[in-house]
Amino acid sequence: MFDHYSREGRVLAAALGFAAKKSWAEVSLLDIAEGADLPLSELRGIFTTKSDIVAALLRAVDDEVLKRAAKRGEGQEKRDLLFDIIMTRFDVLGPYKTALKSIHAAGPADFALAGPFLSSQHWMLEAAGIATDGATGALRVAGLGLTYASVFGVWLQDDDPGLAKTMAALDRRLRRGERTLGGIEQVHTAVSRFGEALQELAGNALRGRHKRDTAPGPEAGQV
Repeated sequence: MFDHYSREGRVLAAALGFAAKKSWAEVSLLDIAEGADLPLSELRGIFTTKSDIVAALLRAVDDEVLKRAAKRGEGQEKRDLLFDIIMTRFDVLGPYKTALKSIHAAGPADFALAGPFLSSQHWMLEAAGIATDGATGALRVAGLGLTYASVFGVWLQDDDPGLAKTMAALDRRLRRGERTLGGIEQVHTAVSRFGEALQELAGNALRGRHKRDTAPGPEAGQV
């Protein structure tokens, strides 16, 4: 997954290597620079925080998942395709599970990681043929983010090579999310239509008022 001949690839590999050996909270940027055989000044030109490194890791995983994502079959349900894509992500992450446990246990993620994390959800949805544009798309991205975060915790503790617990949790959460999002989308559609109707009524009222205000008044001597 990493290009070990590039500086970024060496940094990511070094960071995961240290995280697998000790708490991520105890890993310093100097550790990572030395592990990547880079002077600290050169690391600074690529990453300034460990959160930057985790964000780059997310992007590298996204790239690998999209490369491995199978083409959708004719008539294949989008939820089933999304299930396969998320399980592909866990396959990609598998060799680094020990390091990821360390990173996960280090505490709440930096808010700076919210963007890269949601970007991952966006691309997994798009890979499944599920649109992410507009308000409804934003709800889908946020909903998948909650689902993935929950199942990721299950995956970290799932030592079964077949990942039975992970697959069961993912299937359950996707079905639940599908039902919840369906209800939200119906409400959103109804609210949007109501808003459009109000705008149309307001527009008609303004046009009627404008006509009355600009209509010619009675001439002198008329009653």
